[in-house]
Amino acid sequence: MAQLEFDIDGEVLTAELLDEEAPRSVEAFREFLPLESQLMHVRYSGIATWINIDEIDLPEIPRENHTVYPSYGDVLLYPGYRSDQEILVPCGPTCFKSPAGELAGNHVATIDASREQLREIEQETIETGMKEVVVSEA
Repeated sequence: MAQLEFDIDGEVLTAELLDEEAPRSVEAFREFLPLESQLMHVRYSGIATWINIDEIDLPEIPRENHTVYPSYGDVLLYPGYRSDQEILVPCGPTCFKSPAGELAGNHVATIDASREQLREIEQETIETGMKEVVVSEA
C-alpha cells in the first residue's frame, strides 16, 4: 500500500492511502503533492484540524468512501461541494460541519498515530495557532 507523510512542524506521521476505497479521490490528492501549507484547528467540527486547499484546482470528484463522522486519524478530502475545499484530520470525536451544515468528506487515508499523538497536535493548534505542514508521498 502507498503511504503519505505528514510533516507537522518537524514531527512526521505516516498515513496509508486508501486507493481501492477512494480511487478518484486518492488520484486527485496525489496530483497536488507535495503540499506545503498550514494545519489549523477546525471551527465547527469538534476535535480536529484542517488544511485549506481552496486555491487548488481540483477535478470533479465523486463522493466515494465518504463520511460525516470520521474516526481518529481518518484523512478526509473535501472537494468543496457546499463549502471550502479542505483536508480534514480528526484528532478526536468529530462531526464534519461548516456554516452550511454537516459535510461528508471522502476518506482517502488513515494516519498511523496514537490517539494521544493526535490530541497533542490538536491541542497545540488551539494553544499556539497554525502549524506548518508538508504532505507528501512516502
